[in-house]
Amino acid sequence: MSRVQARMLPDGRRLHLNDGPIDLVIGADGDPTQIARAYRAAEARFETVLDELCAELPLLRAPAGPEPQGEVARRMWRATLPLAAETFITPMAAVAGSVAEDILAAMLAEAHLARAFVNNGGDIALHLAPGARYDIGLAAGPDGPALFATARVEATDPVRGIATSGWRGRSFSLGIADAVTVLAARASMADAAATLIANAVDLPGHPAIHRVPAEEIQPGNDLGARPVTRAVGPLAPNEIAAALEAGVAFAERLAATGRIAAAALHLAGETRMVGQGLERQHAGREGEEVPRLGGGDPS
Repeated sequence: MSRVQARMLPDGRRLHLNDGPIDLVIGADGDPTQIARAYRAAEARFETVLDELCAELPLLRAPAGPEPQGEVARRMWRATLPLAAETFITPMAAVAGSVAEDILAAMLAEAHLARAFVNNGGDIALHLAPGARYDIGLAAGPDGPALFATARVEATDPVRGIATSGWRGRSFSLGIADAVTVLAARASMADAAATLIANAVDLPGHPAIHRVPAEEIQPGNDLGARPVTRAVGPLAPNEIAAALEAGVAFAERLAATGRIAAAALHLAGETRMVGQGLERQHAGREGEEVPRLGGGDPS
């Protein structure tokens, strides 16, 4: 019996796929017959993804190792290898974005769609046919009602991947960012970059920041004994600014080399932006229906 759970969401338009730790929400627009073909292709490909990743897990948890065999694993490896020369990173830093990217590729190999997205917990791969666009809302946390920035991604833009990282998210972070959202050419690249920028938003040694070795929380993870952030206490305005500027400096280096298109960094109600295509939001309305990263989908 398959572990994979597949169902259409109540709106009748989006497909939900789950297999253990991987949870996808998929949307597509176009001819209904083509959408049905795309969803069947997504489900068929998704059946094999987790087993493929588990087969190469030791390699994927090691920094700058040899190229793996699986397609998703190779996407992870290719996204992180260029960054390994300047900082610690393993292919696992790009796993969510790479899964989203791979499922979208399977859909597009079988169907012609006006636009489509695969959202893997806020790490999103996009497809846009000529003339199509997505409007994206960036939330400060998975449960936050307010948006701190928005983005419009047009078919002519060089952005097909969006990812969010931070210490409040589902993955471990070495930094203190509430949320760092990155726009890049591919979801795998955005995922890796968001991880590293969020790590760079930091105040090393600050007494208000509680950290625990990653292996004490999740034995065998790729971070080992590196301390990951578990709580962030009150910070002075100058401290918030210093932490954000450290992240901005790293993001600007990635933007200058073309590895990302834009990034939004959010900490304690303050936001910094790098690159083009993002618009700051000063407030959100409670209960407003908005697209958001990390807790929803593009519109």
